[in-house]
Amino acid sequence: MRKNKFVYLFNEGNSSMVNLLGGKGANLCEMTRLKLPVPKGFIISTEACLEYNEKKSLSDKMKNQVLKALKKIEKSSGKIFGNDENTLIVSVRSGARISMPGMLDTVLNLGLNDKAVEGLAKQFNPRFAYDCYRRFIQMYSNVVKNIDIEKFENQIDKIKKQNKIKLDSELTADNLKELIKEYKIIYKEKTGTDFPQDVFVQLFEAIQAVFRSWFNTRAVLYRRLNNIPDDWGTAVNVQSMVFGNLDENSGTGVAFTRNPSNGENKFYGEYLMGAQGEDVVAGIRTPLPIEKLKKQNKAIYEEFVGYAKLLEEHYKDMQDMEFTIQSGKLYMLQTRNGKRTPSASLKIAVDLVKEGKISDKTALLRLEPNKLNSILHSVLNNNELKNLTPVASGLPASPGGVSGKIAFSPAKAVEFNENKEKAILVRLETSPEDIEGMAVSEGILTARGGMTSHAAVVARGMGKVCVVGCNELKFTENGIKLNGHNFKEGDIISVDGITGNIYKGKVSSIPADLTGDFATIMQWVSKYQKTEVYANADTPNDARTAYELGAEGIGLCRTEHMFFEEDKIESMREMIIADTLTGREKALAKLLKYQKKDFLGIFKEMKGKPITIRLLDPPLHEFLPKSKPEIEQLATSLNKNVEEIEQLITKLSEVNPMLGHRGLRLAVTYPEIYKMQTRAIIEAGIEAEKKYSIKSEPEIMIPLTVSVEEFLYVKNIIKTTADEIIENAGSKMSYKIGTMIETPRAIILADELAKVADFFSFGTNDLTQMTYAFSRDDAEKFLNDYYLKNIFKTNPFEKVDVKGVGKLVAYAIKNAKNVKPNLKIGVCGEHGGEADSVEFFVKAKVSYVSCSPYRIPIARLASAIANLKNKN
Repeated sequence: MRKNKFVYLFNEGNSSMVNLLGGKGANLCEMTRLKLPVPKGFIISTEACLEYNEKKSLSDKMKNQVLKALKKIEKSSGKIFGNDENTLIVSVRSGARISMPGMLDTVLNLGLNDKAVEGLAKQFNPRFAYDCYRRFIQMYSNVVKNIDIEKFENQIDKIKKQNKIKLDSELTADNLKELIKEYKIIYKEKTGTDFPQDVFVQLFEAIQAVFRSWFNTRAVLYRRLNNIPDDWGTAVNVQSMVFGNLDENSGTGVAFTRNPSNGENKFYGEYLMGAQGEDVVAGIRTPLPIEKLKKQNKAIYEEFVGYAKLLEEHYKDMQDMEFTIQSGKLYMLQTRNGKRTPSASLKIAVDLVKEGKISDKTALLRLEPNKLNSILHSVLNNNELKNLTPVASGLPASPGGVSGKIAFSPAKAVEFNENKEKAILVRLETSPEDIEGMAVSEGILTARGGMTSHAAVVARGMGKVCVVGCNELKFTENGIKLNGHNFKEGDIISVDGITGNIYKGKVSSIPADLTGDFATIMQWVSKYQKTEVYANADTPNDARTAYELGAEGIGLCRTEHMFFEEDKIESMREMIIADTLTGREKALAKLLKYQKKDFLGIFKEMKGKPITIRLLDPPLHEFLPKSKPEIEQLATSLNKNVEEIEQLITKLSEVNPMLGHRGLRLAVTYPEIYKMQTRAIIEAGIEAEKKYSIKSEPEIMIPLTVSVEEFLYVKNIIKTTADEIIENAGSKMSYKIGTMIETPRAIILADELAKVADFFSFGTNDLTQMTYAFSRDDAEKFLNDYYLKNIFKTNPFEKVDVKGVGKLVAYAIKNAKNVKPNLKIGVCGEHGGEADSVEFFVKAKVSYVSCSPYRIPIARLASAIANLKNKN
C-alpha cells in the first residue's frame, strides 16, 4: 500500500530508505545526516513514479508536497524559485534504488527564464549566466520534449566556426545570447510553442520526464540485462544547484575511493575547472587526474579526501562520488557504491576483509556471480581493442576471446588443428554432427541461434568462445561477408565471447588467473556453500576441467556426444542402418569399447565423486549424414546403395524430433542400445576399482520418462544387465537408476516415480520448452518482440521461470519427498549455472545443481550466497 507522503527533505531520510528514496536520494540524506556539505534539496519517492506511470499524470497531492518542500529550500537558501533578481536554480535528477548509469534522465539549471537569466548575470557575470541558460534550454528540450540533441550541437559548431573558436568555454556572453535565440527557434519549430517561461511548468514537466525515462528503451534493456524489476520505479531528486562553471575557482569532478578497473586501494578520479558535471563525461574537454587538484588547491583536495575516507568507512565499500567546487567552496553531490570490473570486485572484496572493514560473509553477499564469467577465460587484449572497430557483432554466448583461421566445416577445423593452427568454426548454425569440429576449434561463430542454441550450450560445456545470432554474417559462393567485409576460408578473425564483437585479423589474448583473490573467494565459498555444484561433462577432458574448477560430481554425462567423433560415428551409423537385431548388436559391440574407454576415463578423472550418466537421448536420425557426399560415403562403407540409405533417412526423420522417437522410447524399441551402454558403464566401474582403486557408484539416468510403466520396463533392462555383469565379475559394485524429470506429466507423477526411482534430475531446458510450448532454438526469432513489448523480462531458457517452471519443480520436489524424504534431486539444465536460478533451486531444496564446467565457480558462489541469504 502506498504512502500519502511522496516528498522527503534531505534531513528526513537516511540510507536505509533506498527502496523509497532511491540510491541517490537515500545517500544524499545520509551525507546530510553525516554533516557533509550537501546542497539543500528534496526527493520525490519511487512510489510517486509508479503512480505517475499508472495514471500518466502527477497528482495534486504530490504537487502540493513539492511546492511546500520548495518553500523550505527557498527559506534555507535565501533564494526564491522564479525570482527575477535572486532566483533559486535546481537540478532535477533520477535516482533508482540500484545505480543505472546514464539510463535515466536529468535536467540541470532549471528555474531560468528570460528575466531570471538577466538577474543571474547581474548577480555573478553575464557569460556564466547565459552559459547556464543555453545548457538548460538544450537539456530541457532533449529530455522533456525529445528534440534531437544534435540540432543544438550543430548550432554550437556553427557559431564556433563563425567566430573562429575551438572550445565551448571560449564562447562569449554575446555568442551565448545568439545561441539561445537559435535554440528557442529550434524548440518552437519542433513543439509549436515558445520555450516555457513559467518555472513551475518547467519543474513539473521535468519531473514527469524523469518518471517517463524509467520506461525508455535503454532503461528497459538495462534492467533486463541486470535483472532489475520494472516495478521498482525511480525517485526524483530536486536539489539546489551549485556551479562549477561560475569562475576560475569553480570546478566539478567524479572520484572513486579505489580504482574501479583493477581494485587497487588508491584514490582515483578526474575533474575540470570552469565546468559543469556533464562536461566531465561528455568528452569535449580532457579532464585532469584528481591528484592535480592537490597542487591546484591543496585545502579543497584534502577536504575532499577526508570526506571520501569518511564515506568508505561509513558504507564499508568503495565509493563513487560526484563533487562541485563553487568559488572555492566544496559541495558533495552524490555518493554510491561504485561500479567495478569483475576482477576489481574480487580484489576490493578480499582487501576489505583483510582490512577488517567487512566479514567474508558480507564480501560474498556483495559479489554478483553472473558477472564473474569474464575472469574465468582468456580475453582479448583490451589495449589492442581500443584501436580496432568490430566488423560485426552477435550474441555473446560463451565468454572469452580468441583468434584463429576461419573454418567453414568441421573437417577443415580438424585439418587446421592437425597442422597446429588455431581454427574458428564458422557455420550458419551448428548441429550434433559438428561436435568434432567444435571440439578442436578455438571459437565458434554462427549466423543463427540464440543464447541457448546448440552452438551456445555445447560451446559453454566445452569452454569454447562462442558468438551466435550474428545477423551480419552472410555466406557467399567464395566465403562469407561480415557487414560488407569479405572473408575466405583460412582468413584470420578474432571473436570476443564477452561482448559479441568480431574483429578482422589477430588480437592477442590475456590468460585467466584463477589464483590470488579468486582462490581466496572460493575458499570462503567452501565455508558457506551447502547445495553442491556438479558439472555437465561428456568426456574425460571435460571431467578433468570440471574437477579442477571445483565440481563436486558430474550431474549430466550426455552419452550421445561420445558418438559424434569420426571413428565412432561410423559404428553408430552402422547400428542405425542395420535392419536385424544381429546387425545392430554387431555394431553395438564396436561402440561398447569406445563407451567403456570414455567412462573409465571419466571415473578416473572424478576420483570417486558422484557421476550421473544419461543414456542415449536424441532421435537416431540426428546421427545420420545430411549431405549427398556423406550419404554416398556411408553407402559405400556399408555396401548399401544410396537409395536405401536415403529411404531410411526419410523414414527416420520426424516432424517434431523433440517430441519424437527419443529418450527411453528408443530403449522400448531397441533395448539392445541401453543394454550396451549399461554394460559399458558397469564394466568401466569395475575396471576403475581394479586399476585405479577408485570406487564408483554410477547413477544411470533414464531420459524423457512420462509414465511409471515405461520407466519400470527400461529400469528392468538396465538392472538385469548390470546385476548379471556384477555377479559374473564377483564384484560388490553398486549403482543407482533414476530418471530425468523434463515433462509436465513427469512432474504430476513425481510421487509415483519417486517410489521406483533412486534419484531425480530436472532437465530444465526441455521442461521449459514443454511448459512454454516453444523450441528454444526457434524462440530467439520472436522473443525480442516480447522484451520490447514488456511481456517477458528475461529469456526463460537463460534464467529459470520461477512463476511457471519453478512452481512445477517445487510441486514435484514436495510430492516426491513426501514419499521418499531422502531422495536425491538435482538440476542439470543450463539454468544450473545462472546465479538467480541457482538461488531459486537452493530455496527449493535440491541436492545439487549441474552446469557447464566453466560456470562451476559462478554456480558455487551463487549457491553460497543463496545459503547465506536464507540464513539471514
